[in-house]
Amino acid sequence: MQTTTVDIPTGDGVADACLTRPDGDGPFPPVLLFMDAFGPRPRLVEMAERIAARGYLVLTPHLFYRAGRAPLFDLSRIGEADQRAALFEKIMPLVGALTPDVISRDTAAYLDFLAARDDVRPGPVAITGYCMGGTNALRAIEAYPDRIAAIASFHGGRIVTDAPDSPHLGVSSITGEVYFGHADQDRSMTPEQITTLEKALTAAGVRYGSELYEGAHHGFTMADTPVYDEQATERHWAALFDLLDRTLPTT
Repeated sequence: MQTTTVDIPTGDGVADACLTRPDGDGPFPPVLLFMDAFGPRPRLVEMAERIAARGYLVLTPHLFYRAGRAPLFDLSRIGEADQRAALFEKIMPLVGALTPDVISRDTAAYLDFLAARDDVRPGPVAITGYCMGGTNALRAIEAYPDRIAAIASFHGGRIVTDAPDSPHLGVSSITGEVYFGHADQDRSMTPEQITTLEKALTAAGVRYGSELYEGAHHGFTMADTPVYDEQATERHWAALFDLLDRTLPTT
């Protein structure tokens, strides 16, 4: 297993990213890991390594690269409520800057970077995304249905909004498979919003899975935060690997 930092040229500069690959020459099927709002850090490397251990090359781009190279934030006191509030004051403008157009352009750069590598198997990629990364993964497969075989979104927020460009309104372009693992205790994705998403997917004829992780809070997969839920996280791994085995097998 090898994890290195790579630079990806984009239309707006250079995105730093972590590249995690199994030992050997490959070529390996590629997986994009879209970060949560706290950004690249050891926990995301751990998650990328678990995916790579199954034979995938994993690229974890720094989605906030326009604000500087990672790490942008001190997460040493992330468990303290007052520090989390101050941290989110810095984070939310960066989340808001990831418009549909920005996500589309950046995703193209990540896909092109992977396609140019000799150790990446030609063909489509899969994406697993967390929190805002889950929402961005949905935007990505809507924009590039021919280049993305599947996406998994875990505790993704604001997938259904009242905005005219709400992510759930673009699902008709999807030709691959999508999976949503919703946190039970998540104000950014309520039961009503989950129902709206499922109706949109069904109406569009999209192959999808949508499951509620009862008792889990928004961010439940992140072991370096107070909301980590080990049982829900193991369930997430089972769901993710089931999706990957079906849509982007390693053999």
